[in-house]
Amino acid sequence: QVQLVESGGGLVQAGGSLRLSCAASGRTFRTAMAWFRQAPGKEREFVAAISWNSGSTYYADSVKGRFTISRDNAKNTVYLQMNSLKPEDTAVYYCASRDGAPYVHIDNYNSWGEGTQVTLSS
Repeated sequence: QVQLVESGGGLVQAGGSLRLSCAASGRTFRTAMAWFRQAPGKEREFVAAISWNSGSTYYADSVKGRFTISRDNAKNTVYLQMNSLKPEDTAVYYCASRDGAPYVHIDNYNSWGEGTQVTLSS
């Protein structure tokens, strides 16, 4: 099992940037990592995912070109760099992990963090 702790959320103006971090502990070797988000009244949705060796990355269409997922396996940390933020990016952002290849569907992930709030002001 993998334990995940997110950080880096906060209040930011539209057009601004934030970098989220997710610190992992436990059995992290060869795990794919992903970010999901959940806005008030909406279902949790996929944002980005990355393979163990960073060779493969995937993004939701809504964030493509604005967000970048990366990881530092030496630090057991995955990042989500968010640029050109929009009010619709307001959500709780969750980090998730799974053994093997990255997937975009929520049901493929079995370890989750508690989430970090990102709020955009217009």
